[in-house]
Amino acid sequence: MKSVAEICSDLIRFDTTNPGSGERPAAEYVATLLADAGLDPVVFESAPKRTTVVARIDGDSPDALLVHGHLDVVPADPAEWRMHPFSGEIVDGCVYGRGAIDMKGACAMTLATVVDLVTRGVRPKRDLVLAFLADEEATGEYGSRHAVTEHRELFDGVTEAISESGGFSVASGGHRVYPIAVGERGTAWMRLTAHGVAGHGSRPAVDNPVATLAHALSRVAAHQWPVRLTPSVAALIQSLSEITGKPIDLDRLDAEAARLGPLGSLFKGQIRNSANPTMLDAGYKVNVVPSTAGAHVDGRYLPGLREEFLETIDELLGPKITREFVNLEDAPAAPYPSAFFDELAGALVAEDPMARPVPYVMAGGTDAKSFARIGVKGYGFAPLMLRPDLDYFGMFHGKDERVPVEGLEFGTRVLTRLLA
Repeated sequence: MKSVAEICSDLIRFDTTNPGSGERPAAEYVATLLADAGLDPVVFESAPKRTTVVARIDGDSPDALLVHGHLDVVPADPAEWRMHPFSGEIVDGCVYGRGAIDMKGACAMTLATVVDLVTRGVRPKRDLVLAFLADEEATGEYGSRHAVTEHRELFDGVTEAISESGGFSVASGGHRVYPIAVGERGTAWMRLTAHGVAGHGSRPAVDNPVATLAHALSRVAAHQWPVRLTPSVAALIQSLSEITGKPIDLDRLDAEAARLGPLGSLFKGQIRNSANPTMLDAGYKVNVVPSTAGAHVDGRYLPGLREEFLETIDELLGPKITREFVNLEDAPAAPYPSAFFDELAGALVAEDPMARPVPYVMAGGTDAKSFARIGVKGYGFAPLMLRPDLDYFGMFHGKDERVPVEGLEFGTRVLTRLLA
């Protein structure tokens, strides 16, 4: 049986850049591993080569747990990397390559765990549904969205799910803090358009849409979004206060996040809504004032704050800018405190007595949004014990992305405790 590091390396060697040539080769590899272990994976495509794999393992309870991950990755420029981003090389105890953290490493842990359980004849505590998805790095249209609409029956009985962006260690003095995600901010990707009057660039502009759009984007970029503490983030901050032994001043959360360093990164992007201009599209010739100008904005909002976010955006844009959604997804939230959260925390502590599990809300988004549409409560839990010198968040979409082999092995032990 292949080790978790070998599976991770194999997955990384498949170039599943999104956009790109699709996930099919990696999905076929996953399906073969599962079939060789005696499972009956279902493989389907939403479009040519946009491939997803789903398998079910019967357990002692039909109350099913979904373990999902995505096979696509963001682009990587080999010229910026120490080693080729699709080499999957193991150097200095780490597996290098695009997707090592986000999230082929977690997929490898799931595969290594379930193949081992099935091979040893161990029956899980509950039914397990495994999903290895396409297209998470875009909108999920070709992956999780397609899966929950066109293949809904594959997820019958699923009540909870675990996936990426939680369960990793953050060093803090004599403790290791493990954030377990119980929610994530909603997504509001917007296309903005300013309409005006076309004319010659040498003449006084009647109504220049480029200028109108630039002023609106400046207002959006400069806006200081107010702090909004949701219950889960408030619980995280309280937990961090207890762990560090020093109260966190709720009136100075930005300064406190900076003071706490890596621990502060667990809440600094989760205490308010945000909107960042990311793309511009205006004009076609230097001496022509165009009739329209466009831009894209990446908006994120905390659970329960969608309407407040959109009202603020409209005020900042003003009446001359129209907006349409490229992607609009609600901010899912899972129960906390809950018995299932305690199960996740217990699996971590059993493998790491220094572990201090805490609730956490993700600043970005995952496929949990799609599964929330069918009533699945999603938790971020892809357990990893990391070296203190490795910046977990910096690895996401960053150069020289890598994951420690020891961390992957730790994660498989934690998942075995949780699932078996």
